[in-house]
Amino acid sequence: MAHIEIATQAISDNVAVMRQHTGKDVIAVVKANAYGHGVELASAAAVAGGAVALATADIAEAVALRKLGCKVTLLAWLHSSMPRFVDAHELDIQVVISSVERLDHVAAAHAPGRPFDVHLKFDTGLGRNGIPKADWRVAIERADALQRRDRIRVVGLMSHLAGASDTADRQQAELFDYLTSKASYLGAERIHLSASHGALTQSSGNTVRLGIASYGLHPEGRDADGALARHLGLRPALRLLARAEHGVVDVGFRDGLLPAPGAWMLVDGERVRVISQDVRSTTLERPVTGQAVVIGDPARGEPGAGAWAEWVDTINYEIVTRLAPGLERRPA
Repeated sequence: MAHIEIATQAISDNVAVMRQHTGKDVIAVVKANAYGHGVELASAAAVAGGAVALATADIAEAVALRKLGCKVTLLAWLHSSMPRFVDAHELDIQVVISSVERLDHVAAAHAPGRPFDVHLKFDTGLGRNGIPKADWRVAIERADALQRRDRIRVVGLMSHLAGASDTADRQQAELFDYLTSKASYLGAERIHLSASHGALTQSSGNTVRLGIASYGLHPEGRDADGALARHLGLRPALRLLARAEHGVVDVGFRDGLLPAPGAWMLVDGERVRVISQDVRSTTLERPVTGQAVVIGDPARGEPGAGAWAEWVDTINYEIVTRLAPGLERRPA
């Protein structure tokens, strides 16, 4: 039966490698079921590798993780029109604030004697989900006033690189450094600008947010043979395994695979190409029988997420994140 094996030690090692490479603390991003790796397994592994906090896309993901017994710092940064800030505060979940209005919302959700921990996110050039430049001064002053009244506690200052070019990223980093110096009196502990790609090129802040790199995949998105990731000392953590019977493999579109003309799988050590796919299965070019490695580690001669990304004309992020939650994830 098709299932996913997760090498939890690989996740721990990847986080540790990036901590050493950057010289910064790591917030491990576990949104979207930990990029398809299984949030419970991946979260524990990232913490074991030295991550100081875990980040989710929204409060609901963070609440679910906390209810699984996760005790480390949790951070949620995207919010609906009616976010459950009270739930986040009750479960000690930090939230990202991207507008002056949201500052007042979280202040109203605080419990007496227990200020709400927040990260202020400033738009330095990404163009979405951040306090716009016109509101920076007002936001900082408002945050200071609410902090003095013990309504909130500013624990982080952050932004997000657009990745448009190296020059644009440098300009964003310079602007972020200027901004954080002006807001230093807020006393934020975590200063973070860079995600996986920026962590390799930028020096701003004392913390980095690691998403795809935590899972052993290169942030440039393709890396078909895995060479770029290996050069950084990263190892893929995910293997999608299935069963081939007379050339038909029990994995298909319902499991999250995209149509991939030219793709191949490794069946008992033999490369066999895909000739067609449907909802429940994939048909191979020869009637082979055995264990099929659908996605694995290129260093082991297996097709990696980067190879599938190349065949589909997308990025490795989409390949692993699309894998269906219903597929069993097993520690390897």
